[in-house]
Amino acid sequence: MPVPDGLEGDRLDSAIARMFGLSRTRAAELIAEGNVLVDGGVGAKSDRLEAGSWLDVTLPPPPGVPTARPEPVPGMAVVHEDADIVVVDKPVGVVAHPTVGWTGPTVIQGLLASGVALSTSGAAERQGVVHRLDANTTGLMVLAKSETAYSVLKRAFKERTVDKVYHALVQGHPDPLRGTVDAPIDRHPAGDGRFAVVAGGRPSVTHYDTVEAFRSASLLEIKLETGRTHQIRVHMSALRHPCVGDHLYGADPTLAERLGVRRQWLHAVRLGFEHPTEGRYVEFESTYPDDLAGALERLRAE
Repeated sequence: MPVPDGLEGDRLDSAIARMFGLSRTRAAELIAEGNVLVDGGVGAKSDRLEAGSWLDVTLPPPPGVPTARPEPVPGMAVVHEDADIVVVDKPVGVVAHPTVGWTGPTVIQGLLASGVALSTSGAAERQGVVHRLDANTTGLMVLAKSETAYSVLKRAFKERTVDKVYHALVQGHPDPLRGTVDAPIDRHPAGDGRFAVVAGGRPSVTHYDTVEAFRSASLLEIKLETGRTHQIRVHMSALRHPCVGDHLYGADPTLAERLGVRRQWLHAVRLGFEHPTEGRYVEFESTYPDDLAGALERLRAE
């Protein structure tokens, strides 16, 4: 194709990103791989496009749909199971369901390996999943086994009637010690996988309360009204009190190393909701895993 009107003078990586809806990083990768030719020659990402030039762009085929195959997940515990739901305590380094580019363990694969049959609603690779936790956030997740449970729980999460309580160890001392962050979240403008407080983003509300204060950090109890990707991590970073160990959102690596924390200190400690078929309120709790508990012990000993 010829250089489109309006893109002459643009950097090659920026133009390719705009033309094909890619991130600048992905566009630069295509260029570096030799998949973008300008007038028959391999381009460089910083080249400026000229009107009348001819572009040859080879896009990779779309990724295949990931599938969930039974695979045991060490450290994952089933907290509760009945005919409609299963509640798991998710360990670190595990995602909810298979996704493109993820090669590690998933909650769905672990449950399939243990013989748990999940709801068939939703996309094939995430059947039964009604909410998610980040790979390196530990704690409680509920999944649907029956179709009724899937529908009821999806609606409950959408209507914010599920009580989601997290504990987070954050740097410093929030002021005030108890408060609410009401700030919209969307993808970071840098397009690097982060999220950020962005005007016009999706409404996001986080309530926090200080449980225990240390010299260099504070243990917070956090309740979510909404469930945006990286919500707690983004909101705490926006307050300039990122979760300890959360290097993606500006945490101090020196403090994390001193406390022996190698991921964000964030744990889904309680989960409560109305049972989807029995109508009674159920609540589940999870204790801290060893790495997070060890960090608190080090702080209390200082």
